[in-house]
Amino acid sequence: MDVLIVGAGAMGTWFGGAVDGRVAFADVDRDAAAAAADAVGGAVADLEGGATYDVVCLAVPMTHVTDAIADQADRAERAIVDVSGVMEPALEAMERHAPTAERASLHPLFAPERAPGTIAVVRDRAGPTTDDLLAGLETRGNALLETTAGEHDEAMETVQAATHAAVLSFALAAESVPDGFETPIYEELRRLARQVTGGTPRVYADIQATFDGADAVADAAAEIAAADTDGLESLYREAAANWHGGPDDRRGDRE
Repeated sequence: MDVLIVGAGAMGTWFGGAVDGRVAFADVDRDAAAAAADAVGGAVADLEGGATYDVVCLAVPMTHVTDAIADQADRAERAIVDVSGVMEPALEAMERHAPTAERASLHPLFAPERAPGTIAVVRDRAGPTTDDLLAGLETRGNALLETTAGEHDEAMETVQAATHAAVLSFALAAESVPDGFETPIYEELRRLARQVTGGTPRVYADIQATFDGADAVADAAAEIAAADTDGLESLYREAAANWHGGPDDRRGDRE
């Protein structure tokens, strides 16, 4: 299986090392393509070349995936897939520009350095090529989470957009405290803040630009800040009900 990977960042490099086949990388930064190829034993391809491949994988930022599909779809002989992280727009573009090809959207729910892990998968137009590709990913220890594009993108509003907004808000609002004052909850938030802020800013910006979720976090924070004691207790019980499956009045535990 010959695979063209368009995008030689961390996720494209991961895909090149995880897929069974001969891989080539094309990127606007040819040096990045060469580095990815060296990392996984692949080759470098021209971004605007005419060579075709069994599979074309778009591993570009989610804000650019539809344009990349339009530009590269005719290079796919059998299948076209993406690992951009947004599914509905990507699959709509694949259907429009590669109507006869096998089509799948994959979202590894982990950073490449933490592979293997769970991969959300939509088999939009399944076939033997994408089946073999996905089976190879499973063989490498990844778990495939079959879903729909709508279910995935709606989930990402909470899993990514709202979660990142909450952690980044804490990272911006928190002030340093003397050693010894840490609580378990603070330490966990501090760990998350360090993890998130150790990533790539553009990736987090693209997530916020693509998925709703941050506004809900801002609204909840404003509601908490404005609440009086009774209001805050009510909000606390509402939050507890969301996570514990029903009304959660814990006042008796503290009395």
